[in-house]
Amino acid sequence: QVQLVESGGGLVQPGGSLRLSCAASGSRFSINAMGWYRQAPGKQRELVASIPSGGSTNYADSVEGRFTISRDNAKNTVDLQMNSLKPEDTAVYYCHAYAYSLTIVPGEPTRGSWADYWGQGTQVTVSS
Repeated sequence: QVQLVESGGGLVQPGGSLRLSCAASGSRFSINAMGWYRQAPGKQRELVASIPSGGSTNYADSVEGRFTISRDNAKNTVDLQMNSLKPEDTAVYYCHAYAYSLTIVPGEPTRGSWADYWGQGTQVTVSS
């Protein structure tokens, strides 16, 4: 079991900044890659930024130079610093993780698997 909880969303004016945070929790798990996606009304969910464990960061062209993704492997958290926000950035932002987890139930075989996990999303609105 892996749970992702986002925080930090809100309403900001164009040119403002927000910092989104995501914390992963669970009983027994190991996270490989983490990232942020967003979905605006009437649009497809898109990758904003991703960061593999020990790998290079990746950004969508639309946010390159404005957003910065970072993670703390020890704390199982990933942040997204968003600067110079534009109205086009308005969307629900979702935390994502690709993780391996174990489920141990007495009397049953231990189960382990890799899977995609998603947070509930946090609203980011950029408007004057």
